[in-house]
Amino acid sequence: MLITRASEYAILSLIVLSKADSPMDSETLSTELSIPKSFLAKILQTLAKNGILKSYKGVNGGFVLIQDPKDINMLQVMSSVEGKAPAVFDCSPSITSCPSSRASLCSLWPFLNKLQGKIDIFLSELTLADILE
Repeated sequence: MLITRASEYAILSLIVLSKADSPMDSETLSTELSIPKSFLAKILQTLAKNGILKSYKGVNGGFVLIQDPKDINMLQVMSSVEGKAPAVFDCSPSITSCPSSRASLCSLWPFLNKLQGKIDIFLSELTLADILE
């Protein structure tokens, strides 16, 4: 599946954070977006670990964007929260690494591979700034 709930919640959180004047904590974001707090907290920590957000501790702590929205692309966001690049299909990215002994007979793989390539390009070019427009 290309867009999971984790990716959706990450993008929604980035939209809200891009408009915030100060750090927002996971509880505030969770309430505003109606997202389970524990799930959202993991997503935000992952985005912070991957250099998209910065987290601040303390009473006035929370999360802020550390990159300009035009420098945050959706492939980066989705790969961060999913732990791997988003995939259109559950197949090997290379026909030579296919776990099936029937890979050479697969007539669908070339089409799916081209589709995946186009989606990867689209997501790498689509920025948070584009979504905010």
